[in-house]
Amino acid sequence: MAAKIDFYTHARSRGRIVHWLLEELGEPYQTHWLEYGGSMKDAAFLRINPMGKVPALVYDGAIVTECPAILTFLAAMYPGKGLIPAGPAALANFYRWMFFAAGPVEQATTVKAMQWTVAEEQKPMLGFGDLDATLDVIEMALGSGPWLCGERFSAADVYIGSQVNWGMQFGTVEPRPVFEQYASRCTRRAAWKRAESICNKRLAETAQA
Repeated sequence: MAAKIDFYTHARSRGRIVHWLLEELGEPYQTHWLEYGGSMKDAAFLRINPMGKVPALVYDGAIVTECPAILTFLAAMYPGKGLIPAGPAALANFYRWMFFAAGPVEQATTVKAMQWTVAEEQKPMLGFGDLDATLDVIEMALGSGPWLCGERFSAADVYIGSQVNWGMQFGTVEPRPVFEQYASRCTRRAAWKRAESICNKRLAETAQA
């Protein structure tokens, strides 16, 4: 029997990243669309995520929040889908880049988006140092193959690929050639296109309501 997957999201949120992974998996899931300042703060959802934020996932009653945790959990629950690599070297890369995305990449791009100024003497206090150094590492990681873990696409690419793609659109990631090529590979995937279509349809429907 297939697991019961309940996915809580908003069409304009980081939930789009999880939506992409769910489409990569091809397993049945139910989407619960929530609204900012409304149903995200309802008591029913706060029992799932006390932060009142999306995305969140309930998998056969098990609650998972935080985008990278959801991606890793789902990839691990369906190892046969090939979204989490096997073997020490490939798995080490997977965890390395997944956590790098959740930490330095998220922090560095947020600082850029918020236009916060970091004094030179404060940079050693930050987990990412500065944005240029963070982007240099991503570029280095992509140098050994078309994907972060080499020849095989993984859930880590869903996460960093989304960050790179969005970052170039919104000005938090420099549009380097390697990033443009990487984003193009990501957005050509059928699952990415399906997830985008679902979310854009939802946005259109709510705009008309």
